[in-house]
Amino acid sequence: MDIVLQLVLNGVAVGCIYGLVALGFVLIYKATELVNFAQGDLMMLGAFTCYMFVVWYGVGYWAAFALAMALVALFGAVLDATVLRRVIGQPQFAVVMLTIGLGAIFRSFASITWGSEIYTLPTPFSAKATRVAGVTVSHEYVAIIVGTVVLCGALYAFFTHTRVGVAMQAASQNQLAAYYMGIPVKRMFSLIWAISAGVAAIAGVLLAPVSLIDINLGFIGLKAFAAAVLGGFGSIPGALVGGVTIGLIELLSGAYLPQGFKDVAAYVVLLLVLAVRPQGMFGTVGRKKV
Repeated sequence: MDIVLQLVLNGVAVGCIYGLVALGFVLIYKATELVNFAQGDLMMLGAFTCYMFVVWYGVGYWAAFALAMALVALFGAVLDATVLRRVIGQPQFAVVMLTIGLGAIFRSFASITWGSEIYTLPTPFSAKATRVAGVTVSHEYVAIIVGTVVLCGALYAFFTHTRVGVAMQAASQNQLAAYYMGIPVKRMFSLIWAISAGVAAIAGVLLAPVSLIDINLGFIGLKAFAAAVLGGFGSIPGALVGGVTIGLIELLSGAYLPQGFKDVAAYVVLLLVLAVRPQGMFGTVGRKKV
């Protein structure tokens, strides 16, 4: 029983990371109907940026955390204004290829800047754990879960209780109506890209002490995309639930199913869910925006 609880705890923590990256997919899609396959690589850049400030420049962990989030968020806004805004309305295949290409560029940049080595990000809670009811509770996993809950609460408050957040929701639901109401739609989209990139950076920094940092860290975005689809592409709660579901399936199947099932079990479940409910667990039947 203790082993099961341990696996569940670890699965929830890993699933929270998938959920945060999936949240970035969903935020962008809800606003622009674009699918950003470079989302995982933005997470990788966030982890590397935090590592750079902590190890190279001796900045404190929390300050480096904030700097990494801010810089990657700013980069996301610039990316929207200079590149991605121009492909809105273009065929989805072109958008997919563009974002995949951007991800490859980000990985090449990381390889040139930081090399292909594997790095460890020192944190205030590294290598610390507490034994609770026979389960080893890693402080790093607790930080991931708590960080996810706090971030989701902050985003919920922002989108529902601030004028900017409400304006962003209006712009994502009906761009033309929002424009005629005086909402700067393009600026709202840049802000959404910034938030999405910042969330990815937070996910990268939270994950770094657990999985280490290398240029391939961004491929976690593929599992996060599966989480977004499982939860219902376009549903913010669905992205988080889908992420945790993928994390739990991955950890439990790795422990109790034959070797090799760990990486495919989540996708098998995804296919089964979509066969029964094509819109995902929390998705609704799509309606074309006017």
